[in-house]
Amino acid sequence: MRDKILLTALAAAVVFAAAPQKAQAHGDVVTMKEAFTPGTIVVRTGERRLYYVTGFGGEAIRYPVGVGRIGKQWSGTSYISGKYRHPAWSPPPAVLHDSPHMSRLIPGGSPRNPMGVAAMTIGSGEYAIHGTNNPGSIGHFVSYGCIRMYNADITDLFSRVSVGTRVVVQ
Repeated sequence: MRDKILLTALAAAVVFAAAPQKAQAHGDVVTMKEAFTPGTIVVRTGERRLYYVTGFGGEAIRYPVGVGRIGKQWSGTSYISGKYRHPAWSPPPAVLHDSPHMSRLIPGGSPRNPMGVAAMTIGSGEYAIHGTNNPGSIGHFVSYGCIRMYNADITDLFSRVSVGTRVVVQ
């Protein structure tokens, strides 16, 4: 009898440990209409929302995001190629073209650094999912193609994904 109780307790512990953890910041747990493999990041540009798929039934954590401005948006399938805490930032040529007096390197942790507390590069590294130094930009079409999140949200997502995680931008 004692062994049965211990086995049942162990099984319950495994089930609860494997269950997705509640979002720690602005994320809501929702059910998506489309089916994606658990562990996939889905960005819906028009909605200005990022979904992290947690279950086979379409269960996902939904986060508000800032996305690319008109003419700066992109779509496709890629993967997380790197994860960085407090990254330094060098503005890409398109940003320097529009703001030629901008610093060529903004150190990580600087209040002027638009990457916020963490960044995850996508594919070749041209774009990233990252935090922000401008929380008022979340929910708008504001970037040069990157996906901006509240710093608390990128911290939460950062803890859930690994290099190699599939990213779908729609």
